[in-house]
Amino acid sequence: MTQTRSVEADSASGMALPTEAEIRAQLERIQSSPEFEVPNRAHKFLAYIVEEALDGRGDRIKGYSIAVQVFGRDSSFEAQTDPVVRIEAARIRRALERYYLVAGQDDPIVITMPKGGYVPVFSRSDLGTVRTANAEQVIEKLGGNGKGNEGRWKLVVLAAAVLVLAGIVFFEFWQPDQSANSLSGSADVARTAPDVPRLIVLPFEDLTGTGSSRIVARGLTDRVIEQISKFKEIVVIAGQTTGGSRDPLSSGASSARYALSGGVRLDGDKLWLTSRLVNREDGSVLWAESYNESLQVRSLLDLESNVARAVATTLAQPYGIIFRADASRAANMPPDDWEAYQCTLAYYGYRAELNPQSHASVQGCLKRSVEKFPGYATAWALLSLTYLDQLRFRYRLDAPASSPLDLAIAAARRAVELDPQNVRGLQAEMLAFFFRGEVDTALKIGARALAMNPNDPELSAEYGLRLALSGEWERGCGLVAEAVSRNAGPIGYFETSLALCSYMQEDYAAAEQWVKAADVQANPLYHFIVAAILGQLDKSDEAARERHWIETNAPGLLGNIRREVAMRIHRPEDQAHFLDGLARAGLSVP
Repeated sequence: MTQTRSVEADSASGMALPTEAEIRAQLERIQSSPEFEVPNRAHKFLAYIVEEALDGRGDRIKGYSIAVQVFGRDSSFEAQTDPVVRIEAARIRRALERYYLVAGQDDPIVITMPKGGYVPVFSRSDLGTVRTANAEQVIEKLGGNGKGNEGRWKLVVLAAAVLVLAGIVFFEFWQPDQSANSLSGSADVARTAPDVPRLIVLPFEDLTGTGSSRIVARGLTDRVIEQISKFKEIVVIAGQTTGGSRDPLSSGASSARYALSGGVRLDGDKLWLTSRLVNREDGSVLWAESYNESLQVRSLLDLESNVARAVATTLAQPYGIIFRADASRAANMPPDDWEAYQCTLAYYGYRAELNPQSHASVQGCLKRSVEKFPGYATAWALLSLTYLDQLRFRYRLDAPASSPLDLAIAAARRAVELDPQNVRGLQAEMLAFFFRGEVDTALKIGARALAMNPNDPELSAEYGLRLALSGEWERGCGLVAEAVSRNAGPIGYFETSLALCSYMQEDYAAAEQWVKAADVQANPLYHFIVAAILGQLDKSDEAARERHWIETNAPGLLGNIRREVAMRIHRPEDQAHFLDGLARAGLSVP
């Protein structure tokens, strides 16, 4: 799947191709823009491939050369086991797309890196293409096109933090009859439901007007509805055109906040899909994208499913465009409009940094959510995950003696009872059984959840990590890496997981690079992993700083290191390998 903008498009339109001077000026424009917020290594990556292409060495731009020249990997680098290039390329693609939607709409040159390779494409800007979708309103409330970048997530996390605080104030006025610690709930689903986002998917327009194109447009509409429906955080409504109109602001389903529309064109053996997401409250375009596929490469059904999965993942994943739109919307709502759904938004804000202060606020918010809406399966699932975090990250060590694991299992079971198709509930159940030591049961649950919704990067990464920790390092780490490349949200937690993957492969230099990329310094397990890596690298001064951080901020984890490691890493030989790194870092390992 590729973007429609290309060198060939310029040639076909008779426009002269960009000169080297123009391309270098555009690269400088992008690299110096505050809207192109990526790590330094991504800046180096982009500069490297642009210069290689301009110097006539485009055929040498491969994953291996980038790994060696940009990331400092040695000659033993293997792309199959080290996904650093793929993940950074995905980050750059997202950042470039956002840059051109937010800051580069009037730039004369467009630089892209099509999927499937790392060779950049340079073309002159077709300004009309961007503005046909009301570009002046694109993402006005979000400050971007909804695709991942680290700087924007600081704003999202801040909005989520405001959301939690306001939610706590609101919840203080609640006087529920049942205890906040009760997880039994009601056997009946509540009659009312929180204000979860509703999305109307309008029939995709047939732009070609043939029998074949009409069938494809109808099939794509059905596939998109099917794939988005797998994300239980969103209610999907199949739209109808009204009086021949496909206007997303007037097409039925008045309760839907968002509308997805699109057009399909067949041109020989090429299929083109244009789609956009509109906020029906103010008419702003939150997202617009074009896809093209070759009918010769795969069957029509595979093609439809491939495009539908891409659209569903972009829009509906936990850190997708709809989540961001709702996070922005929630931050501007008055306190008396708060509902339980906003607590689920706050949970994902907490996940961005994994700090104990946000954890306590979010957990309290979710407890009260399930009291008010005992039939809200997703809230029960996220509440379970907060109990699991309380256990695995050792938050609130002075809390009452109620077992966080027992509470987590009860909440996860309640979520799955309410909605057996809710993958967030199954994800929570998988983790709960894993930390109870029932690894085989946990992996079976995870596999079932992944089969239900393979488009969910959060689920697939967490399942992959459980596979890896159970001893299937190659398969599990591959799933984590693939999920990270698709995840639109903060990925520090999973970058730390990839550091552990590299550690277990004894590639300690790569492991160190992964932890340096992760931004979850408030999380105690992060520091244990860093300490083990530094211990293996014989970096005693840096390891001492990590040891001091642990002794100061997470002394409760030092009481029985072997037990803590065994609860997370399943095989004895893998446990011994990790404990060896901690011992080399100077931690006491009895």
